[in-house]
Parts: sequence; structure tokens; C-alpha cells
Amino acid sequence: MADNEDRTEGARFAASVPQRHEPFPLKGCGALDWGMQSRLARVFRPDTRRTVMLAIDHGYFQGPTTGLERVDLSIVPLLPWADALMTTRGMIRSTIPPASRVPVVLRASGGPSILKELSDEQLAVGMEDAARVNACAVAVQVFIGGEHETQSVRNMTRLVDAGQRYGIPVLAVTAVGKELTRDARYLRLATRICAELGAHFVKTYYCERDFDTVAAACPVPLVMAGGRKLPERDALTMAYHALSCGAAGVDMGRNIFQSDTPQAMIRAVGAVVHESLKPEDAYDRYLRG
Repeated sequence: MADNEDRTEGARFAASVPQRHEPFPLKGCGALDWGMQSRLARVFRPDTRRTVMLAIDHGYFQGPTTGLERVDLSIVPLLPWADALMTTRGMIRSTIPPASRVPVVLRASGGPSILKELSDEQLAVGMEDAARVNACAVAVQVFIGGEHETQSVRNMTRLVDAGQRYGIPVLAVTAVGKELTRDARYLRLATRICAELGAHFVKTYYCERDFDTVAAACPVPLVMAGGRKLPERDALTMAYHALSCGAAGVDMGRNIFQSDTPQAMIRAVGAVVHESLKPEDAYDRYLRG
């Protein structure tokens, strides 16, 4: 029944108070549509504007990686401590519980296996299917300096165009081939190209020297790639230094699921990322389980 009584008097309209609108205060995010910002606010925790992404997409080019032989047993128990899960649509539909509520960053490029030239990737997932699985972002590999550099950049820009239509952000993953050096000069080049061509956030490797210049030169958030398995103390130290230099989070896989105690490790990584816990204190927390 319609409310016909006059309830317009009083201070409820707060006519003297300007209407507030609070965009998600993430680097490079202010001009994005509401849907984009909303999805990024699921990947990056609003209170810290940082993320702990758990990467388990290794199988799309190298098969059942050590620690990922049974994702239902090794990874699903870790989901409560992950801010986002980077995985494939096959693993989502076969193994990841829909009730976990963990935001998904969906691997959208692929093609060659470790037996072939890895830079020869194509788009492997359409944006419509990313929307069907409720992905908060899609990820694409970009091989700056690789044999198929232009093709991989084209893959990314096509995804960006589709993402703009659907409101789904694109994560550009900078890939470093065996012949390329992971120094600040190369990482500045690769991350800046990805951002300039529309990536909404970028995943890249850490370098000990001048990583702050890599983060400063990139106008969108940088997420540090975990890379190869390191001793737990070293992995926590690397994450701490990357964050101190301006990274907006980490995307770790092997340094978590190949740890002797993965649950303790992902909690320790979360403490570094969201509490700025120093590496030695985070390592003590890891040892305590």
C-alpha cells in the first residue's frame, strides 16, 4: 500500500550535507566503472588495499605440478586465508567449492605446454565464460621480449576491450623467459607497457635492486609473483621487501602449497601483507603454525 502521509519534513533529507560518493581508493582505479571497482575491491581487501592471491594455475602449461596433484586435498583447505584464487575454469568447475566465496582471478590465456615455445599463447577463455563463473578478474600472460611478444600483447588488449564491456578487470602477468634478466630496467619496461595498453593491475617478479622504481613507474597496482620455491623465511622476506617498495600484494603458489605446512605459510604471508609484520616475526608465526 502506498504511503500517502507527508513524511518529508525534518532533517532526514540533510539538505545542507553534500552527497557522498566514495570510489575504491586503489591506485589507478578512480576512473573505472562501478563494476570494475567492485570486483577489484573483492580481490584487494578494502581495509589495506592489498591482496594475498593464491596461484594454482600452473597446470595449464605444466600439468600436475608438485603440490597440485589433488587440488581438493591440498588447496581447498587453504581458501579461507586467500584473498583471491588464481586458477583455471576447468579447476573451478571440477574442484573449487562454489560456497567458498573466494574471489576468482581466471587464467584466460594458454596454448603451448612446457614442451613448446611458451610465448606462443592465444586467448583460451572468452569473457562470457569468465562472467559465467563469476570471475572477479581475468589473467593473461604477456611476453615482453619473447618470440611472440606482439601476439601476447594483442591477447591482452583484446581482453581489456572485452573486460571494459563486461566490467571485469584484466591482470597482465609479465613473463620472463630464460634469456631475459629480471632486473628493474626490464621489469619497468614490461609492467609499464601492460599498464599503458590497459591492464587494470599487473603481476611481476621482484628484483632486489630498484624495485621501488618498478612500482613507482607503473600507474596501476603491482602484485608480486612468488616464483620458484624458496625457504619459507626467504619467501616472507621477499614479500616484505616488495610491499615496502610499493607492491600492492603477492600472488604466491609454490611458496605456499609446496611448503611443509601450507596453512601456516599462507597465514604468515597474510600477516606480512595485511599487518606489515616483519619477516622474522612472520617466520616465527609460521613456525608456531
